[in-house]
Amino acid sequence: MSERMAWLAAVLLAALWAVPALAGADAEAEALVKRTAESTLRTLENRRAELDGNPTAIYELVGNKLAPHFDFDLITRSAVGRDWSKASPAQRRQLIAAFRALLVSTYAKSLAKYSGEQVLFKPARPGTRSGTVVVPTEVTGSGGPPIPIDYRMHKKDGVWKVYDLVIDNVSMISNYRGQFRVTIARSGIDGLIRELERKARGA
Repeated sequence: MSERMAWLAAVLLAALWAVPALAGADAEAEALVKRTAESTLRTLENRRAELDGNPTAIYELVGNKLAPHFDFDLITRSAVGRDWSKASPAQRRQLIAAFRALLVSTYAKSLAKYSGEQVLFKPARPGTRSGTVVVPTEVTGSGGPPIPIDYRMHKKDGVWKVYDLVIDNVSMISNYRGQFRVTIARSGIDGLIRELERKARGA
């Protein structure tokens, strides 16, 4: 994921902090995400002095509040794609853990750059697959056109979770899948695990 994509995602990902579960109806999901986004971004601004220059605090905030609302199992499996069947159970666990660490690190770093961008929420709609919901949003900063970001969500164990983000018409999963495929072809599943772990430490 490019730094620009990660930054845009981080601004909108804040919308899911502290969400225990999204209701089943599209309208309810939309309203809850909107309320939580406004509250969370306001809190972020109020805690700016505390969080500035403290990457550990931001990492913990994202890891504790944001990460639980993502289906990292499905995200990782979808991003690895056809090569998932080549991975052993142990390698799959390592892939999920390493990819989760990378995403949390990337979003924590990017969220620190939030500076009051405006978020517009549009009516939620059913997803293309049964049992899924799309919550469309737009981020508007100074001097640029609105950037669309869609949350793709599904229910897991009775709780709504994000399984993909589409940022400016680019799927997060599709973006990573191409990168993963190149790495696996070059150095195998273990090579991808090592690369994800290295990038997570760097982020």
